[in-house]
Order: sequence, then structure tokens, then C-alpha cells
Amino acid sequence: MMTVTDIRPARKKLCSVYIDGEYAMKLDAAVLEENCIKPGVRLDDERLHKLVKESEYRRSKERALWLLSGRDYSRSGLYDKLRREASDETTEEVIERMEELGLVDDESYARRLAHDLLYIKKLSKRGALYKLMEKGIDKGLAEEILDEFELDPVEQLVELIERKYKNKLEDEKDRRRTVAALQRLGYSWGDIRAALEEFEE
Repeated sequence: MMTVTDIRPARKKLCSVYIDGEYAMKLDAAVLEENCIKPGVRLDDERLHKLVKESEYRRSKERALWLLSGRDYSRSGLYDKLRREASDETTEEVIERMEELGLVDDESYARRLAHDLLYIKKLSKRGALYKLMEKGIDKGLAEEILDEFELDPVEQLVELIERKYKNKLEDEKDRRRTVAALQRLGYSWGDIRAALEEFEE
């Protein structure tokens, strides 16, 4: 058995816990209060481990809620963020809880992101697929969602050229740069050529 000899407030709702006269660890203040942990309380290894796990879970859950209040995350994206400060087991538990609450849903996240990539950023479906996969969306799910969008790549390109590149087709050098920029968005040379011909007509 070990004895809690001191508890001192620390930053970010944590407390420094001293056991048998020596600093041991920082634990979440609310977890200590809920478990009635104060100087003089005796702990065995099992109870201490339980406190550490509870503290880590609470901290990780609060971090997840804070991250999700700022923007959406895929399951994989949120996992990567939380894993920096918590164990695999705790991270998985927190993400499962976020999914239960409806705050993490790869399908709806991918659908919203795909819409923005295709209609706002004007990426091709191929370009959007790579971006979705970069965000941690499974390739099969990403392809399935992108198939829901019926888009004519040539029409997409004509709109994009009109909006962003119409003054960059004056000479061959600018034209090559424009083609390269459009290819980086995932469009094929065939579609780009057709769009340039249509735009120039």
C-alpha cells in the first residue's frame, strides 16, 4: 500500500499528486475529487492504475470535444490528434464515445468534404479522392461517396478557367502553367484540352 501525502493544484485542471512524500504524477482534479482522493488516503496498485486510466480518459475526452468544436474530423484524423497525449486503448475508447454521440461519422464527414472539394475548390473526382484519403477516409468509402456526385469534368474546368485562369492564357508559357495547375487538381490532359477549346470558342 502507498499513502497520498500531498495534492497541489497544477495547470489545466490538473493536480500534482505526491505519494509517500515524493512527487508521483499529475492527475485530473475532477477525477481526484470524484474518487475522494486527498492527503492521507491509502492506495494499492490496482486503485492507482484505475485513477490514472480515469484521468487519461477524461482528459482525452475533453480534448476530443474541444477539437470537434472547432471543425469536423474523420475517425483517423481525430485518432492521430488524441494519440499524441493518450494510450491507444484510451484513444479508441474516446473515439467510440464520440461516434456514439454522433460527433464523429466518417460517412457524413466525407460527404461534406467531397462537396466542398468538388464544388468550391473545383477539384476533379480523382483529386478529391486523394484529398479524402489524406484525411483518413477509407478508399472504398471515398469512391462510393464521390460516385454520388454527377459532374462533367469539362464543365468544371470551364468554370474554373473563367473564374481563375482566363487572364493566364495569353502566351505559351502562361498556358503551360495553367495546364500544370489544372493537372495538379487531378484533371486529365484530355479534359483540360477540351475545356480550353470550349472556353476559347
